Amino acid sequence: MTDSISRSSRTRRVVIGVTAGLALAIGAPLAASAHVHVTPETAAAGGTETLTFSFSHGCDGSPTTALAVDIPAGVGNATPVVQGGWTITRELGTDGVPTRVVYTADTPVEDGFAAAVSMDVLFTEGTAGTALAFPVTQTCAAGETAWTQIAEDGEDPHDLDAPAPLVAVGAAADDADAGHADADGSGHASDDAAAADAEAAASVASADPVARWLAAGGLAAGIAALVVVLVRGRRRA
Repeated sequence: MTDSISRSSRTRRVVIGVTAGLALAIGAPLAASAHVHVTPETAAAGGTETLTFSFSHGCDGSPTTALAVDIPAGVGNATPVVQGGWTITRELGTDGVPTRVVYTADTPVEDGFAAAVSMDVLFTEGTAGTALAFPVTQTCAAGETAWTQIAEDGEDPHDLDAPAPLVAVGAAADDADAGHADADGSGHASDDAAAADAEAAASVASADPVARWLAAGGLAAGIAALVVVLVRGRRRA
């Protein structure tokens, strides 16, 4: 009787421990998915890219009423994309380039519903090899969240509570094309440099949330299999 109780107790502790680990594995991707994301996360210097800022949450359950996107230095222009459901206003700098674009929802977006806003952004050639942050302030019916944190050197962006969306800027497309046309073979070096610039900039940008979900899913499946093996082993004993 005592042995049976002991085995049952050990099995229960194993299940509790594994369940806690599973909760952590799933909780991390869920927290990451609660951020405001930007797509695409890469762009070419000297070119224009349509950036889409998306979210599927409110502020602690409160519906979203507005998104304000701050335009960083290095952007030559930012043109909001008109889309239904949003009223758009801009704050312009002395050079006429927007410094902030505010999207106000015609109807508050309920927590748990996906929504997105977009703008066409011109990246100057001087931004090649950098990662530009686009801080976003999410205003809700009750409260707001400032997605403005930027990782410092050596800090993992995934450890931030409210990271700003990042866009990694690679070398200008014209430079890469010119590299192919070099008769002396230096075009290969230009291509390598462009790839290195993009890779270096992308290393500080946030990772794909889908990849984190897949990794967590694999971990969860492995943990579940371990639970089954342990429980069956205890029963046979």
